[in-house]
Amino acid sequence: MRWIAVALLSLLSLPAMADGVPRDGALGFQPAASPLMEEITSFHNILLWIIIPVTIFVLALLIIVAVKYNAKANKVPSKFSHNTMIEIVWTLVPVIILLFIAYFSFPLLYRGDVFPDVDEAEVVNVKAQGNQWNWTYTYTDVIVDDYPVEFVSNPIHRGLPDEPEGTADAPRNLAVDLPMVVPVDTVVRVQTAASDVIHSFAVPAFGIKTDAVPGRLNELWFLANETGTYYGQCSELCGKDHAFMPIEIRVVTQAQYEAWLERVTGNSVEDARQYLAEITNESPVQLASVQ
Repeated sequence: MRWIAVALLSLLSLPAMADGVPRDGALGFQPAASPLMEEITSFHNILLWIIIPVTIFVLALLIIVAVKYNAKANKVPSKFSHNTMIEIVWTLVPVIILLFIAYFSFPLLYRGDVFPDVDEAEVVNVKAQGNQWNWTYTYTDVIVDDYPVEFVSNPIHRGLPDEPEGTADAPRNLAVDLPMVVPVDTVVRVQTAASDVIHSFAVPAFGIKTDAVPGRLNELWFLANETGTYYGQCSELCGKDHAFMPIEIRVVTQAQYEAWLERVTGNSVEDARQYLAEITNESPVQLASVQ
């Protein structure tokens, strides 16, 4: 039994991904890249220690009942209808367990739903509009010629035979031509919307997921505490190319973010893409043939 326990704990401790890219066969959540996701991971670990003994206990009861109280072992069936003490126990114990879970889950739900109390001047505001099948990012606070900075983030891979292969710099079905860029250690407000059907903006490493609904603005927030590249995908079935609608977010330093903004506000998408490649030591991405 000891080796079984060791193997189970080893599996539970395996990281789900490295460098923001999911790995085949991995277990658990992606490594947290935000304080909110760290809390979600901690809550998940607490639930594991609750559900594992509950599952083992219920399985043991089923086996005992099936073996000890089957028709072959009991020629004459019992005729009692209930047991008051057992009914009290199996009512109170689940209630206590649920109250214990609620003690941790309700504050977490509140923190994820309520925008933090920070200086609005330091918040980065981005509108993420889902389209079939790409994302339009609008930096609502960055105004150029009376209009906010806006660009379309297209997937590199679309399931086509002539598209580029997936690489470490541009993982298959996850990379885009121009990602959302945000500064590290900064609260980012994302307002989601859609131009056609319902989409969903989800980035596992940040612990965020909110529907993008036509005619309605939903809101989420995150604070990335590590620089790097993080991936997500549309998480609401939205049509034939739903599988090719990734989200890529680059978290950079404040100085790099300001330098990137200068290039984007100059209406030079190619220059902005080249700059991202330089600061992350990557090769500029090759776009899919169909835009």
